Amino acid sequence: MRRDLAHLEKDQLVTRTYGGALGDFNQRFPSFRQRRNVGTAGKQLIAQRALGLVRPEMTVFLDAGTTVFALTEALRMAPVRPLTCVTCSLPVADLLSEVHGLAVHLLGGQVLHRQSVLLGEAASRNAGHWNFDLAFLSAEGMTRDGLWNSQPSVVALQRVVASRSKCVVAMLDSTKLGHTTQQFLGGWDMLTGLLTDALPEAIAAEGIPTDKLDVEHIVSQAALKTSEDAVKKKIMDEKEESDKNDLTMPTSLL
Repeated sequence: MRRDLAHLEKDQLVTRTYGGALGDFNQRFPSFRQRRNVGTAGKQLIAQRALGLVRPEMTVFLDAGTTVFALTEALRMAPVRPLTCVTCSLPVADLLSEVHGLAVHLLGGQVLHRQSVLLGEAASRNAGHWNFDLAFLSAEGMTRDGLWNSQPSVVALQRVVASRSKCVVAMLDSTKLGHTTQQFLGGWDMLTGLLTDALPEAIAAEGIPTDKLDVEHIVSQAALKTSEDAVKKKIMDEKEESDKNDLTMPTSLL
């Protein structure tokens, strides 16, 4: 991994960070490896539910959280092909890059080695060039108000991704319930659905809208938005063809 990062840095595709706000976050926050080994059973359950939402031909964003990484592991074992995967996570890109039928794109940005993630203005800017069918996001907390994360750069990237996505699904284990941090990511209206191992009763007691837990709702919303986009594209194509015909000069005037 270190050798790969050196090559990427040499080609100016990534920038390593050693200090500043991102550097402090990189050192202070528990590492990816540490977080990955916590609550694995719940994360695997959530990952299997998430895998059921992925369809061939989709463009999917995979966030850098460890629950989303569990989805990556499930996707590697049972690939959905063809699929375009975009991520800011080095482990996600590394794991999926050799899976046949998956086109994997890694957002550029500052490398936070302990977190195994690319962040910063470059990452957010690059995310803004994509259109996602489905985005799987992570967070450190969820309350009746919405989702929370501690790092402004994480929140900035996630907001860009959400604005470019047809459907946004949060993947959060039960330890995140009722927890807040310094940065508010967004309210429940920004999400299509929530995948969690927390009990519905606990979700309702926290004041989180339980309709976000309905997987069928998530699937139907994804299908509806895909259908709406297909209709819009057809209308635009027909209009473009009509405009071309209107501009065709009659042969009698040639």
